[in-house]
Amino acid sequence: MIKKKSAYTVAVVGATGAVGTEMIQVLEEREFPVEELVPLASARSEGNEVMFRGQTLPVKVLEHNSFEGVDVALFSAGAGVSTEFGPIAVKAGAVVVDNSSAWRMDPNVPLVVPEVNVDALSGHQGLIANPNCSTIQMVVALKPLHDAVQIKRIIVTTFQSVSGTGKDAMEELIDQSRQLLSFGEAKVSVYPHQIAFNCLPHIDDFLPNGYTKEEMKMVNETRKILGESLLPITATTVRVPVFICHAESVNIETEQKLSANDARAILSAAPGIQVYDDPSRNLYPLPIDVVGTDAVFVGRVREDESVTHGLNLWIVADNLRKGAALNAVQIAEELIR
Repeated sequence: MIKKKSAYTVAVVGATGAVGTEMIQVLEEREFPVEELVPLASARSEGNEVMFRGQTLPVKVLEHNSFEGVDVALFSAGAGVSTEFGPIAVKAGAVVVDNSSAWRMDPNVPLVVPEVNVDALSGHQGLIANPNCSTIQMVVALKPLHDAVQIKRIIVTTFQSVSGTGKDAMEELIDQSRQLLSFGEAKVSVYPHQIAFNCLPHIDDFLPNGYTKEEMKMVNETRKILGESLLPITATTVRVPVFICHAESVNIETEQKLSANDARAILSAAPGIQVYDDPSRNLYPLPIDVVGTDAVFVGRVREDESVTHGLNLWIVADNLRKGAALNAVQIAEELIR
């Protein structure tokens, strides 16, 4: 764990990116005891500035000596950067919470969602992995149900916003929308196809088994977090023309029968979850309502009539917050606690 202090030096790697920007905001909102904030990014961001607690801070170029005196380093700059600089930060004395895929499946690195498996932090060796955004919101919603009735299979289809790809993708969605609404041609750059007014069943690279890396991340990360190495899971991940918030249609089969009402009661009592479920009033989680919030929202809870013990759920969360920045800061909060 981190040596107990009244305040800590915190580095944010990838400080100018979509998630890095959110990390800085979340640190301020949650009043994390920061003595000094060290915003770090690549040379492309040299000269940029970030705001923290009313002060303008210059962004520093990430270098091998950037972590001297740093207590906590929050990384969100891609797997390559994390692979190179994560061990350097740990050697300098920092505890690293990494938002990339670099360390998630390393058996020596805990993969943590505080509401789900906070005990895994006790075995960390300086590196802690933040799960994939779509995995985080799903396991927050499924863990209390798994504890109650033992989930034996998961089928998930995601509807993921472009912010999961980054700022360039958000700008491309804006640009393509303008181009098409002006009766022009959409210019494609970030994605292999037009994303405006479209859905792409393709997130990350395709693998030999026909699934994408994103889909297999959900499978493997969920198993690791829940401690169920053989749990049957299948995923289809879809990029949709939404700026922020991921939505998921999740179907589970359970060992014991669980009614929809009992499931709602269990979810309502669980940490980090907001049940928003009254179809008679057209109430269910929507990305536009969830943006900027910290909870995982669950609705459309209903029994699956095609199997003996099954439930369907609709899960929505802000992928930049609970799916990334907030979860990382929550991990840091647990470390200093």
